[in-house]
Amino acid sequence: MTSATADTTLRKRIWGWYFFDWASQPYHTVLNTFIFGPFFVSIAAVYYLGLGQDEGIADANAQAMWAWTTALIGLIIAFSAPIFGAMADSTGRKMPWIASFSAMYVIGASALWFTNPDASNLFWMLAFFGIGFIGAEYALIFTNAQLPGLGTREQIGKISGSGFAFGYMGGVLSLAIALLLLVEQSNGKTIAGLDPLFGLNPADREGTRSTGPFAALWFLLFMIPYFLWVREVRTDQIRSSFSEAVAQVTASLRGLKKRKSLGFFLLGSMFYRDALNGLYTFGGVYAKLVLDWEVTQIGVFGVVAAIGAAVFSYIGGFADRRFGPKPVVTFAIVVLIFVSLTIINITPEMIYGISVAAGTPDLVFIVCGILIGGMGGMLQSASRSLMVRHTDADTATEYFGLYGLSGRATAFLAPLLIGIVTTVTQSARLGVSPVIGLFLIGLILLYFVNKRGDFK
Repeated sequence: MTSATADTTLRKRIWGWYFFDWASQPYHTVLNTFIFGPFFVSIAAVYYLGLGQDEGIADANAQAMWAWTTALIGLIIAFSAPIFGAMADSTGRKMPWIASFSAMYVIGASALWFTNPDASNLFWMLAFFGIGFIGAEYALIFTNAQLPGLGTREQIGKISGSGFAFGYMGGVLSLAIALLLLVEQSNGKTIAGLDPLFGLNPADREGTRSTGPFAALWFLLFMIPYFLWVREVRTDQIRSSFSEAVAQVTASLRGLKKRKSLGFFLLGSMFYRDALNGLYTFGGVYAKLVLDWEVTQIGVFGVVAAIGAAVFSYIGGFADRRFGPKPVVTFAIVVLIFVSLTIINITPEMIYGISVAAGTPDLVFIVCGILIGGMGGMLQSASRSLMVRHTDADTATEYFGLYGLSGRATAFLAPLLIGIVTTVTQSARLGVSPVIGLFLIGLILLYFVNKRGDFK
C-alpha cells in the first residue's frame, strides 16, 4: 500500500469514527436532556398530582423519579462495562459488540413512541429508555477504545476534540429538525408554525413522542459510514470466558496501586464526570420545573447549548494539543463549578437573591447552558485524550472499560444526592446543588495526575 493510499485509508477511518458521535448524539441531546427527559418529567408530575400531591411536591417527586432511574442505569453500566471490555480485548474484536449495543440503542429509542401522556405506562417507558441509554453508553466505551489507533499521542487530543465537535453538531441538527418539524408547542404547532409531520396528533403529544423513533432512524442512517470505514484486524485469540474476564478486570483494579497517576485520574474523573452528567440530565428538567419553560423552549435552548459545545470542543482540541489535556480539564471544571453555583441561585424573579428585570433569569440560564455544553464538551474530549496517555494498545478496551467504570461507578451518586436534597428541601432548584461538591472532589484528585500519563 502506498503512503498516499494509507493516508486516505486512515482519514476515512477517522471520519468513520467521527460518525459514531454524530449518529449517537441524539440520544443525549434530543432524548435525555432537551426533549424526552423534560417531557417525561412533566407527565410524571401529572402522575403525582393525580395522587393528590400539591404542585411543588409533585415536581420534586417527578425529578426524584428521574434521578433514581438514571442512578440505576449508571450502576448497570458501571459494573458490567469493564468485563465486556476485557472479553472484547481477549478476542481482538470490537465490532460485534458495537453492533449488538447499537441494536439496544435502536430498540430502546423506538419504543419511546408508546409513552402515554396520561402516565399509564410510565415505568415501562423508563425501562425502554434505560435499554437504549445502556446500549449507547456501552457502544461509546468500545468506540473510545479505538481512539489510540487513530493517531500519535500528539494527534489524539485534536482527533478527540474534533470527534466531540462533530458529534455535537449532529446533536444540533437533529434537535433543530425535531423542533422545526415534529415537537408540538401548547398551540399544537411546531416552533416553525407548522403542524407536526405525518399528521401526528398534538393532543396526544405524538410529535414529542416521535423523537424516539426519529433518534433511532438517525442512528441507523449515520452509523453506515462508521461500519463501512472503521475496520479492525481479525485475530486468532481465544475467546475469554466471563469468569476469566472478571478475573482480568479484578487484576487490573489491583494493579492500579502501582499506577498512581491512572488511579487518581480514574478516581477524580469518577466524580467530575458524574457531576457533569448530573448537569446534563437535570438541565432540561430544571428549566421545566423551576423556570416553567415549554418543552420547545428547552429544545431551542438545547440547540444553542449544543452549538456552544461543538465550538468549545473544537477549540478544546487545539488547546489539548498546545497545552496538553490536563490543563484543559482543570479549566473546564473550574468554570463548571461557577456555572453550577449560578444556576442554583436563579429563580424566575431573582439572581443571587437580587431582583432583576423580567426575562433576565431566562437569559442568564441560557448563558449557563452554553457554558455547560461548551465546558462539558472540552471536559469529555480532554479526559478521553488524557485516558489515552494512560493506556496501551493491547488492553485499550479493558482500560476504557475501567474509564467507563470510573464514569459510572458513582453514576448513582449525583442522581441519588439530587434526589435526596430535592426531597429534603422540596425544591427542584436547590436539588441540583450536590454537583458542586462532586466537581470540587474531582478537581482536588486531578492535582495528583501526571499530565504526561503513565507512558512517558
